[in-house]
Amino acid sequence: MKNLFSVIIALCIAGSMQAQTLFTYGNSQVSKDEFLHAFNKNNTNTSNSEKAYRDYLELYIRFRLKVKAAYDAKLDTLPTQKTELQNFRGQIIDGFMNDESSIRQLVDEAFARSQKDLHVSHILIPYIGADTMAAFTKITEAWNKLRAGADFSTTALAYSGDPSVASNKGNLGYITVFTLPYEFESLAYSTPAGKFSAPYRSSFAYHIFKVVSERPAIGRMKAAQILVGFTPNDDDAAKETKRVLADSIYTALLKGASFKDLVSKYSTDNISYQSGGLLPEFGAGRYSEDFETAAFALKKDGDISKPLLTSFGYHIIQRVESVPVNTDPQNEAAIATLKQQVQADKRISVAKDIMAKKILKLTGYAPATFNSSLFAGYADSLFAGRKPKQLPLMNDKTVLFSFPQQKVTAGDFARYYNSIRNNLSLLRGKSLNQLLMQHAETVGNEYYRNRLEHYNKEFAGQLREFKDGNLLFEIMQRQVWDKAATDSTGLKAYYKAHKEKYWWEASADVILFTCSDSSSAEKAKAAFSESHDWKSIVQNSDGTVQADSGRFELTQIPGLTASSAAGTLTAPTKSSTDNITSFAFVVKTYPAHLPRSFEDARGFVINDYQTFLEDKWVQALKKKYPVKVNEQVLRSCWQ
Repeated sequence: MKNLFSVIIALCIAGSMQAQTLFTYGNSQVSKDEFLHAFNKNNTNTSNSEKAYRDYLELYIRFRLKVKAAYDAKLDTLPTQKTELQNFRGQIIDGFMNDESSIRQLVDEAFARSQKDLHVSHILIPYIGADTMAAFTKITEAWNKLRAGADFSTTALAYSGDPSVASNKGNLGYITVFTLPYEFESLAYSTPAGKFSAPYRSSFAYHIFKVVSERPAIGRMKAAQILVGFTPNDDDAAKETKRVLADSIYTALLKGASFKDLVSKYSTDNISYQSGGLLPEFGAGRYSEDFETAAFALKKDGDISKPLLTSFGYHIIQRVESVPVNTDPQNEAAIATLKQQVQADKRISVAKDIMAKKILKLTGYAPATFNSSLFAGYADSLFAGRKPKQLPLMNDKTVLFSFPQQKVTAGDFARYYNSIRNNLSLLRGKSLNQLLMQHAETVGNEYYRNRLEHYNKEFAGQLREFKDGNLLFEIMQRQVWDKAATDSTGLKAYYKAHKEKYWWEASADVILFTCSDSSSAEKAKAAFSESHDWKSIVQNSDGTVQADSGRFELTQIPGLTASSAAGTLTAPTKSSTDNITSFAFVVKTYPAHLPRSFEDARGFVINDYQTFLEDKWVQALKKKYPVKVNEQVLRSCWQ
């Protein structure tokens, strides 16, 4: 009974697998999913009717037969095919090397943070080089005092090494997303309002952040300013004079004076002066807290603030436009802009780090077993600029880590270190183990990139589509297009066998003029009316007039009708898409249904002969690679 049950299960599984095969050709098969993917991508029939599926199935069968013939002929080994595939691979691969899920996490995080502004204060204890003990001791002392209930501003005055602490007592004002470096932004947004963070070590200092308060995000502002600025030599009297000037400017603005004119006349801000006082769009944390408060307090576009005193002088601010923060996570345009900001920000390194770890896992990264003490000595020689000693258990050939198809040695690490020796951003503060992991991630990224089609189905699919399309073009060129174009005997024989297909609609012998614009057309028409020497007109036109003589059907001739007689000069007709203007001179007219000669019909004959050769070739391919369609699976496509 147990064996019978196993057999039934196996048959069910096999039947299910078979049901997914839509058709076979020779020893190859096409799944329903593959067919539907192609159908949905290329079908222009919106009804998705049974006829649409059956018609497309025939096209797809023909396509797969031709491509199989190309592979069997080893056309994929041609140097041109390999080069074009490699070039296409290089064009699309960067779009697949990003970890979209990690980027999306950063975008979602940035969106959440953009919904509120934080009022923060800061204590900074800098250190020099690797000597962090004194700074650590000092920041710990400050932190302990804060934990004991000490006032943050007082503690900042006593301990902070920030040059501005004497004036701001550690107060940074309001910040929002992208205001601070990502590591500090994350520290602030992970600290509750009214609380302070534990000491945090950055690459240059220890930090404590306090979130004084939070508010709903105020968005961004477009504003202009007139600055009556101070100079280092200004005494109190000079500053008073500038206060009076700022007041008089403000009064003039209230009476209707032009803001831009007064910017040009009085503003000392050399940057915004060039743009009529217009400042770059800003949000919380871009300018001083007093300036931002005054700007965002303006109620409507065009409102002007009273003169605002800062350390720079007196500012008169005009609101140009308030840009509210986006609160809708489904707003595609706003989220796309946010994504661009994330990708342009240093925080993108977080997504790259996540991707690097994923790549190591995907590619089968495996650390090797080696003597870490000997490797440390090997590395010390590298760091000192000496050639490492070649010991039995640690030398240039010692394997440090590997991937399924690649081993990486100490010698490879040496070459990597020498390549980044002068790149401080890749070396500063890194331990030997961190440098080794950095090297592993670099090698892993390249390993993954070189074999991406093995790890990413979508990428592999695009490569296959391009490769198959190129092979189709190559084999069609050889089997159909070149043969049809060069087989004069076959073309003439086909023409004779199907002469009745090739006849003229109502037609005329004409001289057809094509001019670059209407003016050139009018001049050419006037000149032709005088001399009929169309070749001279073309030669003397400096390229603005082209002309040709020949027989055309009336529908192909601009301005011509069935009643146009010989000697008619048609009115210039301008193209609806550009300035090209055409007119024609009728030499002789012909009634409809006159037979075309072989030369007159040549273009039509080549097209029809190509179809004849293709159909004949496909019939031969169907005999070589017999096609069997699973009708039940086919019907499930539309049922």
